[in-house]
Amino acid sequence: STHRLRPVLNSMGLPPRRMPQSPSSDADGKIATVITYLEMTQPPTGAAPATPPGVDLKQVVHCSVAFYRFLYNTVGQDWLWYERRLTGDPELAALLADPGVSIHVAYRQSAPAGFFELDSRQIGVVDLAYFGLLPEAIGQGIGPWLLRQALDLAWSLAPARVTVNTNSLDHPAALPTYRKAGFMPSSAIQTRIDDPRLLGIM
Repeated sequence: STHRLRPVLNSMGLPPRRMPQSPSSDADGKIATVITYLEMTQPPTGAAPATPPGVDLKQVVHCSVAFYRFLYNTVGQDWLWYERRLTGDPELAALLADPGVSIHVAYRQSAPAGFFELDSRQIGVVDLAYFGLLPEAIGQGIGPWLLRQALDLAWSLAPARVTVNTNSLDHPAALPTYRKAGFMPSSAIQTRIDDPRLLGIM
């Protein structure tokens, strides 16, 4: 599988780390990072967070490429989300049309506040592929609620395990937050990625 680099901390409702504080690339235009893979083998048992006022969740049954790119680019801009920016429209459209992939959007007073993507194409596994909040929705108590919604929907598909990954480009609290939600680290790798800011894609 690919090592998806999708920093997720803004999904947790914590203060965003602005890009000037993010790691600098080295002389080769690379950024060193550690990717941590996590999994859950049973559903969360604690009480779910209360729904924030004025917030609801909807599945985007027929998600357009344009709407997906709006969500992905807006949520991921501060966190160097870049891989889907490299994906062509036909390939992305095919992914969004796959019945094993679902897009869910949190709306606050009818405006998008965040989203998550579930990928159940691998038998027995549901992957929380992407997850985050729009910048203006951070710190509003939406993140913990949205994470629990994602987990409840993932487990409703009756997988053997639910997976996610995070990396060291993310906020330091991201990994502890996933662990608090019930995920356990399964492996970690050190790698170097091309700085997307130097590639002209961000």
